[in-house]
Amino acid sequence: MPFAPLWPVFDGHNDLLLNLWLQHDNDPVTAFYSGIPSGHLDFPRMQHGGFCGGLFAVFIPPVSYIAQMRKQTHAEARAAFDPLAIAERQIAIMHQLEQASQGQLRICCTVEEIEQCRLNRQIAVVLHIEGASMMDAGLSQLEAFYQLGVRSIGPFWNLPNAFGEGVNGPFPGSPDTGPGLTPAGEALIRACNRQRLLIDVSHMNEKAFWQTAELSHAPLVATHSNAHALCPQPRNLTDAQLEAIARSGGLVGVNFGTAFLRADGKRDSTTTGITEIVKHVTYLIAKLGEDRVGFGSDFDGVNVPHQLEDVEGLPRLMLALSKAGFDDRLLEKLAWRNWLNVLSATWGK
Repeated sequence: MPFAPLWPVFDGHNDLLLNLWLQHDNDPVTAFYSGIPSGHLDFPRMQHGGFCGGLFAVFIPPVSYIAQMRKQTHAEARAAFDPLAIAERQIAIMHQLEQASQGQLRICCTVEEIEQCRLNRQIAVVLHIEGASMMDAGLSQLEAFYQLGVRSIGPFWNLPNAFGEGVNGPFPGSPDTGPGLTPAGEALIRACNRQRLLIDVSHMNEKAFWQTAELSHAPLVATHSNAHALCPQPRNLTDAQLEAIARSGGLVGVNFGTAFLRADGKRDSTTTGITEIVKHVTYLIAKLGEDRVGFGSDFDGVNVPHQLEDVEGLPRLMLALSKAGFDDRLLEKLAWRNWLNVLSATWGK
């Protein structure tokens, strides 16, 4: 029975489109609706796990990763490497999934549409750009992306682009890993505010984060980050950053990746339990308040705890939170309500 779990989960980040583009580009519709033997996400598992939607990343991986995953030479992958075309293809895949869904999946551009999907037991999709490397400094592609349904942008991944540099450094380490926003990066933040696009700070280094906090009048949202105090990954958020997010009325989506959960930073799924996710949720609520925390799984982009396994494990996570003392009202906030509230504050009613 679809969405049998008590708490349908709206999730702040996943890499399904990357997986479909890399591994199933010839027929992504069949792969998604019939079931994908690897990874964390497909339609049958989403239904069984109570996944009601989320932010779906449009991400341009490094050439070396494309070559590895597609079993190409580096030269072959480099010759076909066109960031804008890759982004457009990933968005087109999502539109294909919507068209083939028989009304069971919908690309959403408003909170009202997301809420309708939740009530109708449809998958609500928000298109999100992770790393704006496919965009030029003049932002000439921004309007076209908006028309295609993009409503959220993270300016960076790990590598430099026209807008600045993403956080990138060894474990353990500080998020202060490089220069902040370029003038084009500042222009992108202002443009997102004008267009009422969500700005994701998850991959920002510390300088870019504080520049964004000063420039932007929208809530600060980290779609898939954790607490630096518990796991000193450079990608995780310091207490000072968490305080700024709280002051802005923003939100942090808890990342399920073992490297962002464990105190030792190891990417080891077999010895990592769901309790590590509970620890970060508890800490973030203490710092941000119960209205400022949600989930940002990073499914299909990270190693997750063995007890979770994939999207079908979401009910096990909710049960663990319940056993840790989280009541139904708070579980509902974590599962979907907090995300819808911050999207409403960002996009408008």
